[in-house]
Amino acid sequence: MPHLIIEFSANACSSTAGPVDIDALVDTLHDAAVASGVAPLDGLRTRAVGRNHYAIADRHPDNMFIAVTARFGAGRSDDDKRRLIEGLMAALEAFVGEAAGTMMLSVEFQEIDPDLRINRNNVRPRIAERAARTDERGHR
Repeated sequence: MPHLIIEFSANACSSTAGPVDIDALVDTLHDAAVASGVAPLDGLRTRAVGRNHYAIADRHPDNMFIAVTARFGAGRSDDDKRRLIEGLMAALEAFVGEAAGTMMLSVEFQEIDPDLRINRNNVRPRIAERAARTDERGHR
């Protein structure tokens, strides 16, 4: 059920301050979420979307943003939520490096109301099947 949604200003991909490789950012944050121990791999979905129309602070063309929203089902402790968002922010800051000096970075946790969500995860059994085949052959 967990979702990581990465929004970014379009200039983050083409900035002279350090263009961000969004595909690599998706991989980095996906891995950071799993490493936190809070996000199960078999339910995690990470995606990114650029925003072409935006105004950032004083509208200077060098201003950029990357905003990460972590949407998870109910039941995680405040400590787990904090560990997740702190791990995501650390990974984000490390990834963008010096370009962070011209960016607004944010990570937010949102809890999904279980009464207002329908979810069918048909990927989970496939992951288990692939893992079983790997175990039978003794390699990946």
